[in-house]
Amino acid sequence: MLANKQITKSISLENYGIHNATVHYQLSPDELHQITLERDHGVEAKSGALAVNTGEFTGRSPKDRFLVKDDETRDRVWWGDINIPFDPEKFDALYDKVVAYLSEKEVFVRDSYACSDENHRLNIRVVNEYAWSNLFAYNMFLRPEESELKNFKEDWIVINAPGFKADPSVDGTRQANFSILNFSRKIALIGGSGYTGEIKKGIFSALNFILPVHENTLPMHCSANIGKEGDTAVFFGLSGTGKTTLSADPKRKLIGDDEHGWTAENTIFNFEGGCYAKVINLTEDNEPDIFRAIKKGAILENVILNEDGEVDFEDTSITPNTRVSYPIDHIDNIAVPSIGENPKNIFFLTADAFGVLPPISKLNPGQAAYHFISGYTAKVAGTEAGVDEPLPNFSACFGAPFMPLHPTKYGEMLSEKMKDSKVDVWLVNTGWTGGPYGIGSRMKLKYTRAMIDAALEGKLKDVEFVQHPIFGLQMPTECENVPSEVLNPRGTWSDKSAYDSKALELANAFKTNFKKFEENANEEILGGGPLV
Repeated sequence: MLANKQITKSISLENYGIHNATVHYQLSPDELHQITLERDHGVEAKSGALAVNTGEFTGRSPKDRFLVKDDETRDRVWWGDINIPFDPEKFDALYDKVVAYLSEKEVFVRDSYACSDENHRLNIRVVNEYAWSNLFAYNMFLRPEESELKNFKEDWIVINAPGFKADPSVDGTRQANFSILNFSRKIALIGGSGYTGEIKKGIFSALNFILPVHENTLPMHCSANIGKEGDTAVFFGLSGTGKTTLSADPKRKLIGDDEHGWTAENTIFNFEGGCYAKVINLTEDNEPDIFRAIKKGAILENVILNEDGEVDFEDTSITPNTRVSYPIDHIDNIAVPSIGENPKNIFFLTADAFGVLPPISKLNPGQAAYHFISGYTAKVAGTEAGVDEPLPNFSACFGAPFMPLHPTKYGEMLSEKMKDSKVDVWLVNTGWTGGPYGIGSRMKLKYTRAMIDAALEGKLKDVEFVQHPIFGLQMPTECENVPSEVLNPRGTWSDKSAYDSKALELANAFKTNFKKFEENANEEILGGGPLV
């Protein structure tokens, strides 16, 4: 028997140009799970989770992400390799093709919303070709009460047709797959790819335009949690820096793990109703919250199951980007609603494989904006063909692929909010110490946790700080449960001149990367860079 009943409401898609479709509206997770199994679109893992294969695409395709260039976007969007323009007429023609493709088919429709703060709520209608894609939408977006559905009016619509293939020579796409945002028509059009992350990141990209342009709210690619005293902490970081691990704190409630807004009233709110986590090399010991969330209602993507239905989390034969999506209430220690007030600490997490940056340092507003815009971490030697030494990796605002505006716009907003809220911003190096990758060692997790705890608990307010001579960062000279010699990175290197040389190398990489932002950056931000 199904645990959740289907909503007894019928809707028409005729006004979208989808004609004579069989519409499955607001099906329950159990119903969508069962339909997926019946159609051989997935299998059930031993945990009860649904396991699906997303097909040719097992990750986002950034070069096939477009924004329609029209009066709404023309003078606002930071056009280039990340925000690729798409002709409005080409969009209209392609949209007509996609809705014709979905006509007379079975489709799955879900009404949901993004943004847990009612003042910024964005109602979303998702139309999916596949049942499991609709289950993903159930997991990842916020779920209205049944009473809210009676007069539901969408602000945006997502049309998701993985089976439709574009003709690049006619349709204006690069290849058969595409993900296109039209801010005037308020449509996210996705075709040719079954990777569900395109659905989630399409709406995230839309909010990254809507919130700062129209609602004076800073969108952030980050996790967030809240302490017993009501203090909110925000964690930025690229993949592999520890964002999920460090924000999952048994002493603090999780607000969300990936996408948030920071309002003019200094509240932090989650965009989403669920989590979309990597599961490569997942273990219960290292990531207990994620591991235990993989149960009925969760969707595993591109994993390998053994004959008993157990997941081999180390198997990357399909992709290293194996994923799981689940509703946030699959985690016990969460904030309800997903809103935090009184933000007191922001952490920029970086895995510096050069072994140069301090394990924790305090940033002033200009430095915070500079490092936010830079979005630095490092690629480790050996992870890619031809990478023999650590390489710097910069992603503006810790989420460049999803930021329609110029990064300095987000950086300036962050600086202003820092000043208004008197929040402390910390740069935390979860990477190497005592030398670069291959010579030094990875920073011990227990030390990183101790430093973050000390910052959260105010224990670093009264300690002495010294300035890093090259980066200008303020480094504490002592921290509870951390050996003092760990706190200054130069002191951990046996060859001090080698440290100085490597620090200058990284500082120059920062400055070279930042040249493309200089024209739009104010003096305060420009002053936040390395001192050399």
